[in-house]
Amino acid sequence: MATNPPKLKVSVIDDERLQNLKKTFEREYGGSPLFYAFAPGRVNLIGEHIDYCGFSVLPMAIEQNIIAAVSVNNSGTIQLANINPLYNNIAVSCSEEIVIDRANPKWYYYFLCGVKGTQEKFGMTNLPGMACVIDGNIPPNSGLSSSSALVCCAGLVTTEANQKSLSKVALAETCAQCERYIGTEGGGMDQSISFLAEKGTAKLIEFDPLRATDVHLPASAVFVISNCCVEMNKAATSHFNIRVVECRIATKMLAQAKGLNPNRLLKLAQVQTEMDASLEEMLALVDEVLHPEPYSREEICKVLGVTFQQFSTELLSANTQHVTHFKLHQRAKHVYGEAARVLRFKNVCDGAPTESIQLLGDLMNQSHASCRDLYECSCPELDQLVDICLKSGAAGSRLTGAGWGGCAVSMVPIDKVQSFLQAVREAYYLPDPRRAAMEKESLFVSKPGGGAAIYLEK
Repeated sequence: MATNPPKLKVSVIDDERLQNLKKTFEREYGGSPLFYAFAPGRVNLIGEHIDYCGFSVLPMAIEQNIIAAVSVNNSGTIQLANINPLYNNIAVSCSEEIVIDRANPKWYYYFLCGVKGTQEKFGMTNLPGMACVIDGNIPPNSGLSSSSALVCCAGLVTTEANQKSLSKVALAETCAQCERYIGTEGGGMDQSISFLAEKGTAKLIEFDPLRATDVHLPASAVFVISNCCVEMNKAATSHFNIRVVECRIATKMLAQAKGLNPNRLLKLAQVQTEMDASLEEMLALVDEVLHPEPYSREEICKVLGVTFQQFSTELLSANTQHVTHFKLHQRAKHVYGEAARVLRFKNVCDGAPTESIQLLGDLMNQSHASCRDLYECSCPELDQLVDICLKSGAAGSRLTGAGWGGCAVSMVPIDKVQSFLQAVREAYYLPDPRRAAMEKESLFVSKPGGGAAIYLEK
């Protein structure tokens, strides 16, 4: 744990982007902002799809972020404008219940998720009106947590506008719940790193209780993010929630097999805790209990002793009611294996041996193979990009974020960065006109950035 965590409120930074945001706000609303709220995106270095299973993850905040300029009024309306002309302005009443349409996700729903959840956290019936202008430079639908950063930014805005106070941990936990209004059953990694990040260090994020521990990355390597240019909006598909459901069912099947009460257990980490077993023992148990062939609804109901109705209401989510078969063995194998890789990654960083870059790279490569083959959350473009990154000099490369599109993260020795960037540019981006047009914001080095904050005028 950091001994002196950064303050949540800081004097406003006098940079060009904030000045442009202020001018846009003044043009839009005819007055000055009262304050600014900032929340960063993130890149997950290792630990994919395991936070919602209760296991630790290892992300870092990136320098790209969401910033909101905000004023408070008595209009009874939340007004939202966006610097990006692709996103329409919107005004919604905040004197009545805020409604999120899960079936038709819009950009501003993520902001409203943050408002709604924070309102409920404090039990506030009436909110003041707010005028906001949003500026984001995180590539959308790229696996860098642009949506969660917007939720966190909105949670912070709502807390400050209502003169409430929460710790960073409480804000992270609140915002993790907020995002479920859009229908995504995430585990809290994105919101946790957005609030708990500190400049210059990655974090091991642990859950139940939530805590963050510094992880110092090798000084002789950098992390390069590359976007495969396939967008994936996890709230608009069922891919993500199907994996959550499969892990939930696998949890209950393993618990049942070992004589534990499956009704009490929802996460694969809970089975390990109940059994007091190592991750290696859990991997062996998966092979012993779960067969590799997909499970039908009928088989699952028979093993668990539940009705079809109970199965639908207690185990499935709203957007997974159509699923008939479930790959329980593969999903549980990935989760327990990935959880072990996270701990090994941190141990290597803590030990800082001379060969650490290659050891960390190997773990990243194993993670990608597991995401691709066992969790099936990659896509052909991501696999191609990861292969190009490895051939271009990366010690390790893997998809990051939910997958099915978005970004890869590569660990690159610092003396190979320029040749690596040029090789990836030539092999992946330049041959394709659409990718070439997106290359400037799609391929970049990122250092660990700081966490969410309120900026106040000096």
